[in-house]
Order: sequence, then structure tokens, then C-alpha cells
Amino acid sequence: MRLPSLCVFWLFPVGHATCSLTRKCSDLAEKLSLPNTTVWFTEFIPAGATISFSDNDPTCGRAQQQVDVDICRVATLTETSSNPPSNISLEAWLPSDWNDRFLSTGNGGLSGCIQYEDIAYGVSRGFATVGANNGHNGTSGEPFYQNPGAVENFVYRSVHLGAVLGKQIAETYYERAHDKSYYLGCSTGGRQGFKAAQEFPTDFDGIVAGAPAFAFTNLTSWSGTFYTNSGPPGSPTFLSQAQWALVSKDFLDQCDDLDGLVDGIIEDPNLCHYRPEALLCGSDSSTDCLSGEQAETVRKVFSDLHGKDGTLVYPRLQPGGDASLLMSGRPFPYTVDWFRYVVYSDPEWEPSTLGPEDYAFAASQNPFNVQTWEGDLAEVRNRGAKILHYHGLQDPVISSDNSERYYNHVARTMGLKTTELDHFYRYFRVSGMGHCSGGAGAYKIGNSMNAVSGYEPEENVLSAIVRWVEDGLAPEYVQGTGETDEGETFARNHCKYPLRGRYAGNGDSKSPESWKCV
Repeated sequence: MRLPSLCVFWLFPVGHATCSLTRKCSDLAEKLSLPNTTVWFTEFIPAGATISFSDNDPTCGRAQQQVDVDICRVATLTETSSNPPSNISLEAWLPSDWNDRFLSTGNGGLSGCIQYEDIAYGVSRGFATVGANNGHNGTSGEPFYQNPGAVENFVYRSVHLGAVLGKQIAETYYERAHDKSYYLGCSTGGRQGFKAAQEFPTDFDGIVAGAPAFAFTNLTSWSGTFYTNSGPPGSPTFLSQAQWALVSKDFLDQCDDLDGLVDGIIEDPNLCHYRPEALLCGSDSSTDCLSGEQAETVRKVFSDLHGKDGTLVYPRLQPGGDASLLMSGRPFPYTVDWFRYVVYSDPEWEPSTLGPEDYAFAASQNPFNVQTWEGDLAEVRNRGAKILHYHGLQDPVISSDNSERYYNHVARTMGLKTTELDHFYRYFRVSGMGHCSGGAGAYKIGNSMNAVSGYEPEENVLSAIVRWVEDGLAPEYVQGTGETDEGETFARNHCKYPLRGRYAGNGDSKSPESWKCV
């Protein structure tokens, strides 16, 4: 009897089909010709394998990643400038069972960390998926110091180059071009998605952008004021974590019923006019209260930040946001790094000195237009591309008010009504979602591998953008799922802005049918 052809992979014999994929992947390195780029390796990874990233910067917190499907993994390095040197590391994962679509993923914070979990999510859905390191390694902003090329990589070049090279890699491997191109990112990744829409509108046919860090220099100024407002622990203006928990509970006491149901979730922060003075100690000797100075700190956090001439720098933290993360009594690291290594090129800059002059100076620099605040999306509209924008209404890091502000900025700039914007740009407010994920609400909307409750377009933003682009069926809502404190699953339809969710007053409140967009 003739035995089937076998090859050895990871010390295990595999069949002919896998041998063929292994050879095809290993041969790819010789076929690729990418400008200013070194192909480090191409390797076949079988479904179910766990990839270890032994060389990954430990601050990235990504030591390994399981892959659910057979892929060809490609790792490259592209030189982007020489004096001083800068470069971008890129990975392309190419699934054997390809859906003819391309997907690019983003980053978070100031970090130079490839988000392998997002690439794994993309390939699990059949996309040829890429991710890059934002032009540096690790979570620190120190690589920006006196290196404009590294800053340029961070601002736009990493995602744009990833799209250009990633499509070439995929076409070489599959011997045909992709049909449609997509983007998925949150936080800095959300800003990167809008940067592509504003400056490279042909890169993607569909963009899913969450909690975007646009108005970036103003955001970093605002994040820094949390420390200057509260001071370090022991300051009369400082609130302990227990006191911030008290504030969070008081928010719900004052505003939770405004959507028709007391459930620990605020559907629309705009309806909440919070008054922290309700927590003043008065003559009470209890510790479960606030001093007048502490109440003023709370007021500052939930009020807009204005600059030296009275203009808006950045909007308030939306009511219901958990301020305890930024109000830890320590300077916010992204603010510190941006001002030290980009704004002032002074590693000794002291974050406690941050003030209106600094806000203005940082905004005036705006390197490579990192603000990402252009309101004209006509090129996106004209080529038929689509943007699905979402933001969690319990986000403690980036104010959801800023997403609302940008949407309205686009409407004014383009002179379009909501019904006209709807043709290419829709914004969804996700009640109870924290920063990109988590929270008390129905936050699982399919924006990441760990936030999937299903793959139907109504319940999964990645599926929704594909259907919108390819079938012309735009999402009217984004359905999310979550769990109550008792472990019960519930679902809710998150409304398209400017509509808000409201409980109908009857029926099972855990069912989306009991809610309406008004």
C-alpha cells in the first residue's frame, strides 16, 4: 500500500494539504518585493496552535496568541527614515480559507504594540489581516524623543503603510487582489481609522472606529489636568478610590431613572445634570462624604476644559464615567510622555506644572496633524466608503462627548443633515461600555475577539460594516450583550446618534424589544 506524502511540521507529521500550504507560505518570502522592507520570515501556523512572541516588548503584555485557523504568518520591517532612523514592524496573517477581504487593525495609547488578538480575530473571520507596531516597540513614548520620523509613524504612517504593504503581501500570496478593504480599531486605533478617512480615503472601503482619540493634543492636555486638579494623595482636593465609588453611586442615584429604568446604566449622559454637592459632609463626621474642595474637584472633572482665552480645549468627562482611573493621584503616563518627548523635548518636564499655556503650545504644534479633526469627509462619501463610529458612555479615558462633538463638526463642515450623513457615516453611543470594552452595559458588540456574542450584522460591528459596504444595508442600531451582577445575560440596541435609548415601560428589560430609540 502506498503511504500518503508526509512532511514534518513542528515535529509532527502532517498530510499533503498542509504540506502544500507550508511550502506555499515558505515560498512567499522569495516572491515578495516591498520597498525599503526586509521580510523577516514567512511561516505556516496550523489551526489551534499558540504563537509565542519571545521578542515582544514585555510592556505590551502580549506573550502569546492562539490562532483558530490555518494561516501564513508574515513578519516584515520597513525603514521609514534614516537620520535619525525610524522603522515600522508589520505582521500579515493570511488565512487559508480566505473570504477575499482585507482587514487592517490599530493600536492603543502611545504604544508600539501589535495587537495580535485583533489580528487573530480578523483571520478567524476569514480576512487577510495586518497589524503594525506604530513605529516603535513598547508602551512608552520615549522613542519619540528628537525623532520626528517615529512621531510621523505614530500619527499616520504605520496604518497607511500597513494598508499599502499588507494588500501587496495578500495579493502576492493569493495570486489575486482583495475585493473589499476594512479597518477595525479603538482608542488610538479609532483615531487611526479617522486619520485614514480624512487623509487616505482610498485605503479602506469600510471603517469601524471606536472611542477615537482625536483632538489628540487637546486630549493629552485634558488627561493631564486630572492630576493637577486632584493633586497627590493627601491633598485637600484629592478623593480616595472609595470616595470616587461614592460619586459613581451618586451619579446613578441622581440620573439612572432618566431613561425609564433603574438598572445601573445611564442611556444618555446629556440628560444628567449632576450635582456633587449632594455628597457634602456638612456637619456630618462620616467619611462617606466630600469636603467642599473635593466637591469642586468633582465639578472640574465633569466640566469642559477651557484655555487661556476661554476657548474650549476638551469637553468634560461624560456623566457616569468612572473618574477613579485617571484620578489616581499620579500623572497620566501618556500626557507625561507626550509633553516630555514631543512637545518640549525635555525628559525632565514636570507634569504638575501643566497649565493653559501648555495646552495652547501643544495644540499649536500639532505634528503631522495628529489632532485628526478634519471635518470634510467628502472623499469618503464620494467613493462610497462607510464609517461606523461607536463610543462607550462609561468611558473613563476618552470623553464620549468628544465623539458627539466630532460628529456635529462633520455635519456643520459638510452642511449635511443627519439623514444625509447616514449615507456614509453613522455614530452609535454604547451605554454602559467602558473604554473600548467592559462596563455595566451591553458592551459586547463584536468589536474585538473577547466582545463577541454572535456574528450576525445586527450584533457584530465587523459584520455590520461588511453588510453596509457590500449589500448597502446600513445599521439602524448596534445590538450589544452584557451580564447583570447576578450573571444574567441581557441585550440592548444601541441607538444611532442623535437618538437615545429609552425603556418602553413594560416587558422584560433584559430584552432589546423592551427598549426604543427616541
